[in-house]
Amino acid sequence: MTVERIVAGTWGDPFPVYPDLAGLLAAAHLQAPLERDATVAHALGVCAGYAYGDTETVSTMMSRVGFSGHACVRIQRVVDAMFVYSTAYILQSPCGRVAVVCFRGTEPAVVGNWLADMDLGPDSSTVLFAGGAAELRVHGGFHRNLRATWWTVLDELTFALAGKSLADHGTAVPHPLEVLYVCGHSLGGGMALLFGLKLAGDPHHRALAERVRAVYTFGQPMAVLMPLPPEIEPSQSNVFRHVLLQDPIPALPAATWGPFVHVGREYRFLGGAWRHSPTPVEQLPTMRHVPRIVLSFFESEARREADQYAFSEHGPQHYLSALRPPGRVTEFGDWTPP
Repeated sequence: MTVERIVAGTWGDPFPVYPDLAGLLAAAHLQAPLERDATVAHALGVCAGYAYGDTETVSTMMSRVGFSGHACVRIQRVVDAMFVYSTAYILQSPCGRVAVVCFRGTEPAVVGNWLADMDLGPDSSTVLFAGGAAELRVHGGFHRNLRATWWTVLDELTFALAGKSLADHGTAVPHPLEVLYVCGHSLGGGMALLFGLKLAGDPHHRALAERVRAVYTFGQPMAVLMPLPPEIEPSQSNVFRHVLLQDPIPALPAATWGPFVHVGREYRFLGGAWRHSPTPVEQLPTMRHVPRIVLSFFESEARREADQYAFSEHGPQHYLSALRPPGRVTEFGDWTPP
């Protein structure tokens, strides 16, 4: 297990992208019905995209977006033989009120990470409701990676809940944790969803579960199996899934590997805007077309545009381009049409 901590600095003009991002996150999703928030989606998309980097990179990019002066903790556990490649980042605002948990997705250069994605043996997680507990069948590889760092993530959040700084547990912050966001891209999105569901089922951490404001995922594959317990709504109101039309990963795992299903409100990028889709992406019927989809990565742009799916569209950089609202600079400080 590796745990690394740093405290972020601040950036000058043209940053931050959003002045007082912590305040914006604290004020979002307070009124029903809950709808996707463009600022939250962009900020958490940046975090999810750069979670593939090191601690300094994540911290730098989130500071530029507007989460200045935060404490950043990286928690990582790797067990090659068990296909465990679990990395979580926790960012705490300097006031202590807001925290973000971000899970890293599949690392392209790590073969074992891809094998974890294909380790589909069903696992289970107990989810607690007012009327009792229900067993939820989930993706075995995703759940194993989540559990690998689960207790350490909860330990850090418990310190935040007690009003302690994540940069130094012996130092107090002005406020205890009030608002928690969870996010991730690809496999990280699947882990983010399972984290929210699993936290809801842990009676010992109910105070943390009550502070989860929303879960935002980007290019997330399916992570739970049918049938869903009756207490879980397929359109879980505080889960916001973002899908690019040609991204094949949200349609996986294929139906031949089990009746997987999406949970949460789905938003697709149509006509230059994110629009709520009342019906989720359909599961691919078989894996027969997957090799063709992967090979599309090496085709010309014109050829890829003619296909239903293009593997290159799964890249987090494409999600960031679509997530950035008009008139906002990029995390690099330049402005280009979204």
